Amino acid sequence: MLSQGTRDIVKSTAPVLAEHGTKITSVFYRNMFAAHPELLNIFNHANQAQGRQQAALANTVYAAAVHIDNLENILPAVVQIAHKHVSLGIKAEHYPIVGEHLLEAIKEVLGDAATDDILGAWAEAYGVIADAFISVEANMYKESREQENGWNFFKSFTVSRKVKESDTITSFYLKPADGTNVPEYKPGQFISIRVSIPGEKYTMIRQYSLSQAPKPDEFRISVKREADKDPNGVVSIFLHERVNEGDIVEVSAPAGEFVLDAAKTTPVAFISGGVGITPMMSMLETVATATPDRPTVFLHAARNEALAAFRSDVEKHAASMSNVKNKTFYSDEPNSFISRKVLEEFVDTTGEVYVCGPVPFMESIIRELRAMGMKEDQIHHEFFGPAMQIENG
Repeated sequence: MLSQGTRDIVKSTAPVLAEHGTKITSVFYRNMFAAHPELLNIFNHANQAQGRQQAALANTVYAAAVHIDNLENILPAVVQIAHKHVSLGIKAEHYPIVGEHLLEAIKEVLGDAATDDILGAWAEAYGVIADAFISVEANMYKESREQENGWNFFKSFTVSRKVKESDTITSFYLKPADGTNVPEYKPGQFISIRVSIPGEKYTMIRQYSLSQAPKPDEFRISVKREADKDPNGVVSIFLHERVNEGDIVEVSAPAGEFVLDAAKTTPVAFISGGVGITPMMSMLETVATATPDRPTVFLHAARNEALAAFRSDVEKHAASMSNVKNKTFYSDEPNSFISRKVLEEFVDTTGEVYVCGPVPFMESIIRELRAMGMKEDQIHHEFFGPAMQIENG
């Protein structure tokens, strides 16, 4: 427990963090990587170059200051981020490194304003927050390794099949290289892929949603090939162009909390944009298999037909269901988008909705669903990107 004095000091720094947070976290990452370049094997370099990670961490530090009296308010964020950490192989020994360089960055940026009392309070607060992460992640690691066919960190998988789903999305079917089966996972979860790319000094890790319902012997991920000039595209281009059937990649155990409650039979809607369709495919297939009478809506937005993946799979699953509506919208066509009118026509507001896609798309859909009267606990969404702490995105 933090003393009242410590909480008061931390709260008093919130305005300063709001103003200087990104500068502090930029200095933090610069200094930490200089002292520990091995951590570049974990971090998403593109997020660093674009400043996304720095901004995400700054927002998190600010949130911790604001909620220091009731840290349980940020527990949902802790759990969400812990899933990412576990998929990246973050260990307890990383946290003291982060704490040391975060405090150094606060001192460097704020100068004399960072008094011993402020630094001491933040050291104490960071220790409590780090312990929460370490505890949550330790339980996740334990659960992962103790489940049937489970493991921690990374394991070698063979690419058994490579299937083109659209002009930009290709599926990779992955089987354990040692011939064992894969662990059970929840529809909507993701895995991390770690690759060593010729010419790159450090390994690179990216998370990809599992895009089919659980199978006993394989995973499937479906990867969008990003543009050549997009700094986020290094791994996707490597997978598309240089990873072939029979090749080996390293894979983490499934993680993530954007998951379908497969036991429910109440109305459900899946709404996706672009590559956000990938976790929805796992969810839709699960409903089609486990609860085919469940009232289901599947809405997807793509730029055009050539970029719309899984159309035949969606139709196949829908054919096995008794109460399903599905429609694809192509933004290249006039007036073809998922509007408020479309949502009111298709979505049963007494049920649940799962949303995944580009941030502006999700913001628009969620805003309209709320305006239609849906509550927070009815709307589930997945954001692909950096969040906080040692996080890849």
